[in-house]
Amino acid sequence: MDVRKKLEILADAAKYDASCSSSGGQRKAAKEGLGSVEGMGICHSYTPDGRCVSLLKILLTNFCIYDCQYCINRISSDTARARFTPEEVVRLTLDFYKRNYIEGLFLSSGVIKSPDYTMEQLVEVARTLREVHQFQGYIHLKAVPGASKELIDAAGRHADRLSANIELPTETDLRKLAPEKSFAVTGETMKEISTRVAQSKAEREESPKAPRFAPAGQSTQMIVGATPTPDAAILDTASRLYSRFKLKRVYYSAYSPIPLVDARLPAKAPPLVREHRLYQADWLLRFYGFRVDELAPPEHPDLSLEMDPKLAWALRRREAFPVDVNRAPRERLLRVPGMGVRTVDRLIRIRRWHRITLADLARLRVPLTRVKPFIVTADHRPTGLLDSHRLAERVTPPATQLSLFTAAHEARTGEL
Repeated sequence: MDVRKKLEILADAAKYDASCSSSGGQRKAAKEGLGSVEGMGICHSYTPDGRCVSLLKILLTNFCIYDCQYCINRISSDTARARFTPEEVVRLTLDFYKRNYIEGLFLSSGVIKSPDYTMEQLVEVARTLREVHQFQGYIHLKAVPGASKELIDAAGRHADRLSANIELPTETDLRKLAPEKSFAVTGETMKEISTRVAQSKAEREESPKAPRFAPAGQSTQMIVGATPTPDAAILDTASRLYSRFKLKRVYYSAYSPIPLVDARLPAKAPPLVREHRLYQADWLLRFYGFRVDELAPPEHPDLSLEMDPKLAWALRRREAFPVDVNRAPRERLLRVPGMGVRTVDRLIRIRRWHRITLADLARLRVPLTRVKPFIVTADHRPTGLLDSHRLAERVTPPATQLSLFTAAHEARTGEL
C-alpha cells in the first residue's frame, strides 16, 4: 500500500480523537532547526470557528489488539487497515511542514503487539524529528496506558503534550464495553506524566537549562453517550482527573455510531448540544468555582439542553440573587449568568473609581436582558423579576442553530 492510501485511511481514523490541543507549547525556535511553536500558527492553532488547524493529525496504525465495542478500529471490526512506519510519519511531517501545510504533529495509534511496543514506535517518531531533523514544531503524542515509565519518560522529553485517554466516564462502563482496559492502568500512566511534569518544573526553577518534560502538560478524552451514564458522573470523573493529575483539558467526544455496532450501544448519536453543555460545565468547574453537585445535582443529573449550566443553576438558586455588582466579591459576581471572567475582572477595576451602572455594563457588552433580573446596579434594582414564573422564558435566548464561532468565542473570553 502506498503512503497516499495509508494517509487517507489513517488521517480519517484519527478524526475520532478529539483531544487535539496545541496550545501551551514553549519550545524555542532553533537557528538550525525546523518549525516553531511561537508566534502565529501553532500557538494560536484554533481558527475563529473553533477548528484546530496546522497539525498533521494521524494514527500510526489503526490495527489494534483490543476489542473496545465503541471503537471503529477494534480488532473485530472489518474497517480498512493501514500502518505507517516511523520513518514514513517523519517524512510526511517534514514534507507537510516544508510546504507550509502544518506547524506540528498530533500522533496517536491503535495498540499493536503490546503497549510498550506501540509506545516505542511513537517515541521513535518524536525522537527522530527532534534529534535527527532538529524539528522544533509542536508534537502531541498519545501516551499508551500500560506502557513502561521509561517509555513515558522518553515520550515526555520529545513531546510538547501527552494524552492518555480515559475513554469512558466510569469503571463500570469500561468493564461493559472495553474489558481489556481499566481506570487503574490509565490512572497510573496519568500519574507518571503528572509527577514528571511537576518534577521538570521544579528542576527548571533551579536551573533553566534542565530538560523540559511535556511542557504543555497532559489531556484526556471521554466518549459521551455510548452508555446511559448521566452528565453528573461524567463531570465528577473530569473533576477528579483535574484534581489528581493536574490535566490541562478533558475533551468530551459525542459517541458516533459505527458499522456492525454492539447491541449494547445506542443506534443514534447523542445531540451535539450535550457535548457543548459539558464543555460549558467543565469551564465553570475550572474557572468559576462551581462544584459538580451544583451544576448536576442528584435531582437533575443531566445538564439542560435548553440553557447553559450557569443559567440553569441560577434559576434553581434564585435565593442567591440579586447580586450587587458594586459590593459583591468576585466569586459571587462570577455566578451571575452572562458575566464571564474578563467582564467580572473589569468591573472590579472600574468600581474602584465610580459606581457601576447599566450603561457601564452595556459598554462592556454584557447581555443586559439576561443579567438584569440577577443584579443590582447604581441605577437598577430588579422588582419582582426573580419571583416571576416566566423568568426562564425571559432570560433564555430563543433556540437557534449553534454558530460555529460560539465555542471559539467562549474559549477565548470565558463569557458564560
